[in-house]
Amino acid sequence: MSTDRTPSHLGAIGIALLVTVLWSSSWILIRWGLDGEELQPITFAALRYGLAAVLLGGWVVFHRPLRASVSSIDRSMAVGLIVLGAVFYGATQGAQFVALDNQPATTTSLVLSLTPLLVAGFAARSLSETASIRQLLGAALVAIGAWFYFAGELGATVPGMAAALVGLGAGVASALLGRHINRQASVSPVVVTATSMAVGAVILVLVGFTTEGIPTVSLRAWLIIGWLALVNTALAFTLWNLSLRRLSALESAGINNTMLVQIAMLAWIFLDERPGAPEIAGILLVSIGVFLTQAAGAWRGRVR
Repeated sequence: MSTDRTPSHLGAIGIALLVTVLWSSSWILIRWGLDGEELQPITFAALRYGLAAVLLGGWVVFHRPLRASVSSIDRSMAVGLIVLGAVFYGATQGAQFVALDNQPATTTSLVLSLTPLLVAGFAARSLSETASIRQLLGAALVAIGAWFYFAGELGATVPGMAAALVGLGAGVASALLGRHINRQASVSPVVVTATSMAVGAVILVLVGFTTEGIPTVSLRAWLIIGWLALVNTALAFTLWNLSLRRLSALESAGINNTMLVQIAMLAWIFLDERPGAPEIAGILLVSIGVFLTQAAGAWRGRVR
């Protein structure tokens, strides 16, 4: 697949779903790194995104078409990429690691499940993407389903909830900004990913090494970081930016929210966390909601 060609709408949905599978597996790997390897959260995020940024940067340097794409970045695009890197990688991902280190992953997922509803509200004004009643209903069902799934004792903590709320706000902002940048289709998604990720990685490295110190990393921890950096970050974020050339902001946020179900299933398989009746009901509601948000022709005036 060419990373410079805009995919079809169905193809973009498939790409985005593949990315969410990779990202869902990241939550299991992150938990292993935080608990089993005792990595500090921001430093862990810094190592993951820093290594991924280096890998993507090398790809850009040694690939002539990508170097040519860099030359097409004007001042406005450069500013957008810097802000996207600070918000999407520095704030959103850093906050997610901190939240996972301070409270159960399910609690953080519940907070982040509000993203589609918030994106729907802001996208109508900032991106001129008006959602249909069907998509708004679907986004609402996603949030309700998440609430059913994570009902009960959530084990929330003040630091964890604060970090999760920061991640929620930054995630909404990055969804809107990422859609705005990628729908222009003037710069390769690889370049968009490499540039913005490098900015975010620098921020994470500075904050992590300053507040948590330089870590001692075991071989197993490096294997986790390496997989996260190469597959779940460098590859996955590039594919995500490619999908954003076709998908609207609410569509991408709705697909992203399927991670609630995926994480639950992976936790069942790898962590022996079996869902009960409320959790199964939540899975069904989330699935229906995501289907509704992806209904064909739901957006008016979508850029093709």
